[in-house]
Amino acid sequence: MEIAFILVLGVGAQWLAWRLKLPSILLLLLCGLLAGPVTGVVKPDAIFGELLAPLVSLAVALVLFEGSLSLRIHELRETGNVVRNLLTIGAAVTWCVSTLAARFLLHFDLALALILGTILIVTGPTVIGPLLEHVKPRGRIGPILRWEGILIDPLGALLALLVFEAVLSSSVEIATHKVIEGFGLAVLAGTLAGLGGAALLVAALRRYLVPDFLHNSATVTLVLAAFTLANWLHDESGLLAVTIMGILLANQPFVPVAHIIEFKENLRVLLLAGLFIVLAARLQPHDLAQLGPGSVLFVLVLLLVARPLGVLLATAGSDLTRNERLFLAWMAPRGVVAASVASIFALRLAQVGYPNANQLTANMFLVIICTVAIYGLTASPLARRLGVRQRRPHGALIAGADLPARAIGAALVKQGCPVVLVDINPAHVADARHKGLPALVENILAEGLLDEVALEGIGRLLALTPNDEVNALAALRFASQFGWTEVYQLPVKGPLGAETSSARQPLRGRLLFGPSVDHAYLARQLAAGGTIEAITLDVVGEEADRFGDDGAVEVPLFVLTETGDTIPCTTTSPPQPGQTVLMLVTAGPPVPAESSSSLG
Repeated sequence: MEIAFILVLGVGAQWLAWRLKLPSILLLLLCGLLAGPVTGVVKPDAIFGELLAPLVSLAVALVLFEGSLSLRIHELRETGNVVRNLLTIGAAVTWCVSTLAARFLLHFDLALALILGTILIVTGPTVIGPLLEHVKPRGRIGPILRWEGILIDPLGALLALLVFEAVLSSSVEIATHKVIEGFGLAVLAGTLAGLGGAALLVAALRRYLVPDFLHNSATVTLVLAAFTLANWLHDESGLLAVTIMGILLANQPFVPVAHIIEFKENLRVLLLAGLFIVLAARLQPHDLAQLGPGSVLFVLVLLLVARPLGVLLATAGSDLTRNERLFLAWMAPRGVVAASVASIFALRLAQVGYPNANQLTANMFLVIICTVAIYGLTASPLARRLGVRQRRPHGALIAGADLPARAIGAALVKQGCPVVLVDINPAHVADARHKGLPALVENILAEGLLDEVALEGIGRLLALTPNDEVNALAALRFASQFGWTEVYQLPVKGPLGAETSSARQPLRGRLLFGPSVDHAYLARQLAAGGTIEAITLDVVGEEADRFGDDGAVEVPLFVLTETGDTIPCTTTSPPQPGQTVLMLVTAGPPVPAESSSSLG
């Protein structure tokens, strides 16, 4: 019952955050604190016992693997130097500043301060990912933060282990030898396990040795196997293994992995729900009572000195703008990986006789809570103020570039809505480009399409091809990219049509315009001289189209909002009186089907 309550609480917190337009990790931490140290309802150690640490480690491995699946090698062409510097110069600056702050503000001994400083170089996808989804920065900032947040996790965990072993050594020579040898062995173990896991999965999928229904299960199994094997070969190399495995799978050309990525994204929601609730609930009131003014000053040093200084030095000489550098300097939240690594080393330090080792966990959670809260509440307004936040992506990826698609695309562009047209017909694409519309000769279902199309500002799919099956498949494919509420297709007749049972609804997008406004209808009216105009409605009938006094037909296509958005009209959500609407207007009664000829 307690496990079910944790998941309900975690998923409920993420839903509430979505409704309130807040970063989900804020409410996850709040719910964990309320369920744990405040009310005592959730007691993770009592629920999971000795399984808690390994379960958290496996969950973190899956989250990190899911995050690494979002990394694309081509992004490094523009951001590689900055990412490299953040992982080296930035990490070193954070380590030095946080170590000194822990030594003099928290009054830790040097060994404990060094270990805490090492752990604090970690940021991680468990917090960076949700914040980026909430803020939606534009340009290079998103890829830089994703690459840094994912690659810094295995690096930080590994360095923490090496520092731990070094501070327990009897001499500087032995400590140096352990660090160098341990780093080399860990990188070797993680690389071999990651390469092996990726190669084995690709080979199995490429030779159809795994049935479709086992793809996701086999992937999870291999990820956990690679993580466990790497850790068996060398402690704390498992995170490096799953990171390498994810990057290789995401960038290999041999087998499609889009369905695996979608499954991992869904799995991540449940894992984050459980991880944040469990780890926050583990805090004890007496741990929090040990925190004092020095702990608050320590957090301020991390926010105002360590991160800004690290970013300043790491981005020196780069072509990033001043505002991009400022935003990077204000984005270093700590999350589940930092919490789990701190908990592990606090236990190890206690076992070797450090009486104040529990202060490591308490101060780490204060850092997590403060950085998540401060960055979560300020990142979006700051991005807006600096001009590095995307506008709400209301642009449209349009499947098709024939006459209806070109007319609709041109009308949307006229209203300031960005569009990209995709069609396999070169003549259609050439006509679209001649009209000034961004268009691409490509199959809308092609695996590498997203690598070719710049989707900045694009937030929905409009499937407008004359092929009903292609429209439905495109909606199914891009539902994971835009969400089911933002994939639309033209109404169709027959097996996938509006009159079929609701059981077929998952196979299609939201139906555009009106039940009778299919591709052939639009093509006939536009070929007969129809135009698309902005009109303020006075009366709306039950049907999607209405007839004027002069016999003209007016079909509502998109509602124009005061914020500049263009919301598609659907069969279930027609426009209302008083709204300004993009209308398909013809000069007379609608052209019957039998009068149409070759259209395009």
